[in-house]
This record gives sequence, C-alpha cells and structure tokens, in this order.
Amino acid sequence: MTGTMLIFGMGYTSGHLAERLRKAGWQVVGTRRAAGQGAIAFDDHDAVLAAIAKSSHILSSVPPIQAGGDPVIDLYGDVIAASEAEWVGYLSSTGVYGNTGGAWVDESGAIGIGRRTARADADQAWQRLRADVCVFRLPGIYGPGRSALNRVREGKAHRIDLPEQVFSRVHVDDIVSGVIASFRQRVGVYNLSDNLPCHQNAVIEYAAALLGLELPPMQSIDEAGLSPMARGFYAENRRISNGKAQRLLEWRPAYGDYRQGLEAILSAEKAEHI
Repeated sequence: MTGTMLIFGMGYTSGHLAERLRKAGWQVVGTRRAAGQGAIAFDDHDAVLAAIAKSSHILSSVPPIQAGGDPVIDLYGDVIAASEAEWVGYLSSTGVYGNTGGAWVDESGAIGIGRRTARADADQAWQRLRADVCVFRLPGIYGPGRSALNRVREGKAHRIDLPEQVFSRVHVDDIVSGVIASFRQRVGVYNLSDNLPCHQNAVIEYAAALLGLELPPMQSIDEAGLSPMARGFYAENRRISNGKAQRLLEWRPAYGDYRQGLEAILSAEKAEHI
C-alpha cells in the first residue's frame, strides 16, 4: 500500500513517520512554521490547500494553542472535512486523562479533567471533524537522539523522590507502526504505549547502567529545580492501557518496555561508530 501523505507539523515523531513512508514508496509533504527542509509553510494557504487536494492521507501533529483552539482545524478544518482523503489522523496525548492516581486507563476514560484541557478540546474537535478520524493518544515519547541515554550523558537527568509515581512511555518507532497499522482500520481513538508503565527513576537508572555512568542524586522536586512544565508532568500519575490498539489494529510494540527500547538505541549508536 502506498499513497500521498500530508503531515501538519514536521516534528520528531512525524519526521520518523515521513521517513518510513518515503522508504516504502509514499509521497510525503509536510508543513512547518516557515518553508524549508522539504516542507511548505503552514500559513502558505494556497500551497496547503493544493496539498490537501492531492493527499490520500492527512495527519496533524500540531499541538493546540495554550489558550484553546487547534491551529490546523481553525485554518483548514472545513477543507479537510470536505476532502476526499481516505484517512485522517491526529497525534494527541495521554495527558488528556489527567491524574488517575496510578490506576490503569483506557480509551473509555474521562478526558479534560487534568492540566491538558486545551489538548482534550483539540482531541475532541478532531473526532468531530470527520466520522473516519483516527486519534492517537501518546504518553512520553522517546527514541534515537531523544531518550534517557541523552539526558544521562548530558547531566540533565533527574531522579525524583516520589516513590509511588508511575508513567507510561512509547518508542517513536512504535508510534510509527501504530499509525501505519491504522490505515487498514481508518477510525477510532487509540492509546499507543509500551507494556510496562514504571517510575521515571527506573528508566534513568537503567540508562546510567547501560552507559556505565554515575546515577544522578535522588532529589525532591524543589531541589531539582524543575521547570513548570516538568513539575506538571510529575503532578500526574497513571498507567496507560494499549489493549485496544493491540486488539483492533493488530499492533504490537516492538519495544515492549523501556529496557528493550534503550538497548536498541544504544546498539544502533554503537553500530554507527564501527
């Protein structure tokens, strides 16, 4: 299967998707704030409208405006809704579920009750845009060049003294495979995560062990001097269930836990230097 994909917001995750699709023979065009690096400018109205008209698949990875509203829907929503694209997708966040106190949450869970109200509103707006939209709710994303390995090497990793805290995460390659798997299904809301929610400290400790580097000290949030965004991250506690994606998309994460993911990243880094 090949097609023509338009990606709004050529960032880290969508860039990996674009690379995978191009290798498979797809035509991919993306938008950025300014034209360049093979992308068109988001506000180049004529160029974007032409790309929408030519696309069999359309994906948005553009986050909502903090004050509310989705930039893609605000500017191009009516055109996307009326387009002949056979598949439309949106990359959302599991932050829409808010704090579950460490409990498991699936796609039936209430959204919009946490700090990500703008994201929850955008999530629902995309679901309303067309009857065939796929929404992917993503936890912490990691992969080559953006993982605990990088933070430990750079001295930017933290171990926070919150022993009951649990998070979910997902390797970028598993997001890519989940999105591609949905091309057969074409509709629904899916959590894409690995199979092992755990404390972030465990991830940092494993990364340090792989690298043979010292552990960062255990600190309180105040001692760590975290940014407001990072503090908000630690204010929530949840386990994400990926069962729906596994059942309906017949998708399985290649990196079922952070150990497998970090080991694969490090192995690829070593291979590049041989």
